[in-house]
Amino acid sequence: MKLNKCFYFFIVVTCLQTIFPVGYVRAQSEQLVKHDSTYYTDYPNMVTTRLYISQKYTAFTLKAPEGVRDLSYRPNTTLNLGIGVTYHVFSLNLAYGVGFLNKDDEKGDTKYLDLQGHLYPEKWSIDWYGQFYKGYYLFPKSLLSDSVNGEFYKRPDMRIHLFGIAVYRVFNSERFSYRAAIIQNEWQKKSAGTFLFGGDINYGDVTADSALVPVNLEKNYPQAGIKYIRFFSCGPGGGYAYTLVIKRHFFMTGGLSVNLNFCFSTERTILHNNHDKAYLTPTSNFRVAAGYNSNTWNVSANWVGNRLPLGGTNASNKYFLQTGNYRIILAKKIMPGPRLRKRMAYVDKIMN
Repeated sequence: MKLNKCFYFFIVVTCLQTIFPVGYVRAQSEQLVKHDSTYYTDYPNMVTTRLYISQKYTAFTLKAPEGVRDLSYRPNTTLNLGIGVTYHVFSLNLAYGVGFLNKDDEKGDTKYLDLQGHLYPEKWSIDWYGQFYKGYYLFPKSLLSDSVNGEFYKRPDMRIHLFGIAVYRVFNSERFSYRAAIIQNEWQKKSAGTFLFGGDINYGDVTADSALVPVNLEKNYPQAGIKYIRFFSCGPGGGYAYTLVIKRHFFMTGGLSVNLNFCFSTERTILHNNHDKAYLTPTSNFRVAAGYNSNTWNVSANWVGNRLPLGGTNASNKYFLQTGNYRIILAKKIMPGPRLRKRMAYVDKIMN
């Protein structure tokens, strides 16, 4: 356990060291980089405020043989109401799962801490996450025919820890803006796209007190008897992103990056036998957004996520981890008053 905690800490520190130097250097030079203002407009002296509803998730799937339905474990995460602010490349968002939005008790209780960051310094797209989940339910209900009173089959003992970072170079940053679609502090006025190149690093584990495959379903799944999976993966990749703009104000954005990762994983059985495997696996990162944008207002929705396939010692033992965040947003760009402007002078100094 001590070794695991030290490794988690090392991964988190590495991610932070990777992110902040890039963001800081690019922030210093951002004002010196010119973009094509006929394609998108930035607002360096304005503050973007937002009200939003969001939901995060980290799901786990055990791949089934042909003709059998996959085992899909999902967390019962809260639907959150939040507020946020963005100034230059710096954002702060605070959200809370209010009671009237969350009354779904039949899926059990999920305790989780889900830290996700999505940064867009000039010419870069950076996503990082650190996630701790405990408590899952099996979807759909019908998968386990003898579930009590027709309720979801629950796994309060199931835990997932996941850390990762994905960094991509945005080649056409002179005409394409991820910020306009995702953090609302710019306005994309004309359609444009860009190639992406970079890579990602991921580390995590999935564990439970008993086998991940319920006893009544063991005969249908080759992963029967596995109670613990740990993995590390990293590799290069590339992709493409595009924003379609209609009548200057309405937009749809989509971006997909695919990586070829080297992965090392360990499976542990209920008899405490460990099996290791090294292999190559494709991973993917995506983001989609759509809405209305202008000099002042933004009304939009976006979805950012990734998919990580995993393998076991047996060629039939296949798994998938899916993470993401949905948001519906109402945002407004405002000009700060003299007092607030004075307080923000330090940020302006860094940016200039």
